[in-house]
Amino acid sequence: MRTCLLSFFIASFFLSGSFSVFSQSGLDSVLPVRGFCIDIPRPSGVDSFLRFINDELAPRKVNTLFMLVDYHYQFKSHPELSDTLALSNVDVKKIVKACAGNHIRIIPQINMLGHQGWEEHPGKLLQVYPQFDETPWVKNPVKYVWPNADNLYCRSYCPLYPGIHDVLFAVIDELCDVFESTAFHAGMDEVFYLGERQCPRCGGQDQAVLFAGEVRAIHDHLALKGRELWIWGDRLIDGKTTGIGEWEASYNNTYRAVDMIPKDVVICDWHYERPDQTAVYFAMKGFRVVTCPWRASASGTEQVDDMVKFRKASTPEMKVRFQGIVETTWSSTQSFLNGYYGIGHQAPAGRNTSWQCFRDVFQRIDSLGN
Repeated sequence: MRTCLLSFFIASFFLSGSFSVFSQSGLDSVLPVRGFCIDIPRPSGVDSFLRFINDELAPRKVNTLFMLVDYHYQFKSHPELSDTLALSNVDVKKIVKACAGNHIRIIPQINMLGHQGWEEHPGKLLQVYPQFDETPWVKNPVKYVWPNADNLYCRSYCPLYPGIHDVLFAVIDELCDVFESTAFHAGMDEVFYLGERQCPRCGGQDQAVLFAGEVRAIHDHLALKGRELWIWGDRLIDGKTTGIGEWEASYNNTYRAVDMIPKDVVICDWHYERPDQTAVYFAMKGFRVVTCPWRASASGTEQVDDMVKFRKASTPEMKVRFQGIVETTWSSTQSFLNGYYGIGHQAPAGRNTSWQCFRDVFQRIDSLGN
């Protein structure tokens, strides 16, 4: 009877996904990076986020956490850049302690180059330093629509503006220090404005060279303190030749920068609706790469299988470049937690949500032990 009961409980654990036969070191050998990417919580949501780390991320053996901070931190180096509802040093240290206790590496992010705001709303950097804007002649519309005559999606800063890096490097350093991080995520995705003809500094210059120059500048600054640079990979893919398009790849020639940036930059290769296998491309170029799903569970679980297959079928030189999976969310922390826990009526049902994809992706990772 005891043997039957033991068999029943073991089977139940496997079916529920609450038990893994992998040890931490065993899973590390199959998928070294098992990550989660989310917006930093607001002060009132720190405690609920800590519970999520302890109750949901840790049991799934998540070992990497991208924290999308931007300017929601109370900077001392540049307090004028601290956005509303910014976390304090004390708030951040609570997150750092929870992650350290669960062996989770934190990689904070501030969007560099592109995504300096959203649609018609400039972000904090350009609100405070409007002179950094790559396209100051583009006016904010009364009502935003896409597409539009100005090709306005999100603004960029001009990477050649004198003194801009003095500001950026100060907040990067402060953020990495407070998060006790050995790496920084610079974003750099969906850069539509770069090398604009009317810009007096970079107008007419090669956009690939400009993009690579900004990557190298950030990389080299981080390297001074032994820190890694991680970026999204879309601007390094030729969107026209591959047919991947202008969102998940580049139409403005930045893709050639893939041969101009340091090979120790870690590429976050995101594809959300279709599991394009461009991780192979980045690995063949010499980069470490992680694949990043979002809300399509079928695609996300296939991306897990692909990453495992790439590592298994590769040469020793290539295998180590296929690093793993990072599930993304792209909503406020509270919105994600509401959806995940089924709180409120605003959370959509069904499988096409980031929280269900998170469950399914890590269930698939857990099933690798079987």
